[in-house]
Amino acid sequence: MIADTSLHPSFDTTAVPATPGAAGDIAAVGRRGQPAVTAFAATVLTLGVAWLASVSGWRFAALWIVGALLGVALYHAAFGFTHGFRVLFTERRSAHVRAQMLLLGTTVLLFYPLLAAGGVLGQPVRGFVFPAGLEVALGAFLFGIGMQLGGGCASGTLYTAGGGSTRMLVTLASFIAGATLATFTFEHWHVLPSLPPIGAVQTLGLAPALAGTLAILGLVWWGAARAERARHGKIEPIFPRPADRASWIKGPWPFAWAALAIAVLELATLLIAGRPWGITQAFALWGSHAVDRLGLDDPTFWAFWEEPTRADALLRPLSADITTVMDLGLIVGALLAAGLAGRFAPTLRVPLPHLLAAVVGGLLLGFGAIMATGCNISAYVSGIASGSLHGWLWIAAALPGNYVGTRLRPLFRLGA
Repeated sequence: MIADTSLHPSFDTTAVPATPGAAGDIAAVGRRGQPAVTAFAATVLTLGVAWLASVSGWRFAALWIVGALLGVALYHAAFGFTHGFRVLFTERRSAHVRAQMLLLGTTVLLFYPLLAAGGVLGQPVRGFVFPAGLEVALGAFLFGIGMQLGGGCASGTLYTAGGGSTRMLVTLASFIAGATLATFTFEHWHVLPSLPPIGAVQTLGLAPALAGTLAILGLVWWGAARAERARHGKIEPIFPRPADRASWIKGPWPFAWAALAIAVLELATLLIAGRPWGITQAFALWGSHAVDRLGLDDPTFWAFWEEPTRADALLRPLSADITTVMDLGLIVGALLAAGLAGRFAPTLRVPLPHLLAAVVGGLLLGFGAIMATGCNISAYVSGIASGSLHGWLWIAAALPGNYVGTRLRPLFRLGA
């Protein structure tokens, strides 16, 4: 199915499409692009490649491109997680959840053999396997509420902001503030009990881990489809139908295209960076740098940044931070996609309740992501793709948070 471009996040002040994956404005595929926006984004993208290659090396330039391609895929399919969870709760629509299962299943098939081998052609690779405990559960729950109030998840916030959503720029700024607050208060909440890191590949072996994970994902697919069919008599397909026309360049893309593209780009990230795709630690990094530049405090003395690998990230230039490079590349890629599709249309006319929701939601997103050692990408997608128990705990706690957030949306005059 093709996303309804007339309801794309660039135009929607709530920053989420009303019918993800629904057959929409097919005529919009032929819509003229915006040459100025496209040229600007392409120029920034090209200059970024050249600059990163010169100051940080080819790997960072390659990751900049991977980030940009992720931005294109996310934008063209309006592939965010927030709306998909909400319509599953409120309408029993499952297209986006089934697309998530396709993304996870494909990524697991690509990741598990490489993680079991420990490397590819001499390049070591590792997954995101972190402790699963109350911090992850509480952080994911807060993140889930923030998703529904802020109007997006981590990847959704970046691509909609890059695509021109004014409201999502507010969510992004608040996201950064929330992540920074979490790092500042780290020593006060980083005391909750947790299990040690548990990885399925390491614990069970490759074949049992792969079979078990795919079985769970298939069961979720079946259950979501069954719930939709029981309510509506049929399910929305996520693969394109013969009558649908979609353009790789201008979009809109079916959900399945985006899911498969993201899985391949996750693999590219693993091979180039040596670890999966992550997003949110860069937000804490940016906020901490801002605190330092403004003379408000010295983040090097915060407990969060005293861990050796984090301290290294804080002290090196942002151009040498993988997550920062990919996040900014994603924004530029989404801007390029918006220009190609002719949908870059920012507006300052955002209702005050929506702005308030963006601030509250963004703060919850940022704080929750740091508590949970990640977001919908680094904890949920990359965590499950790494076989980590904490990835499953993350989504188990984030779903109730999304439900609570859905119930709170009317307080901010946000639509369904």
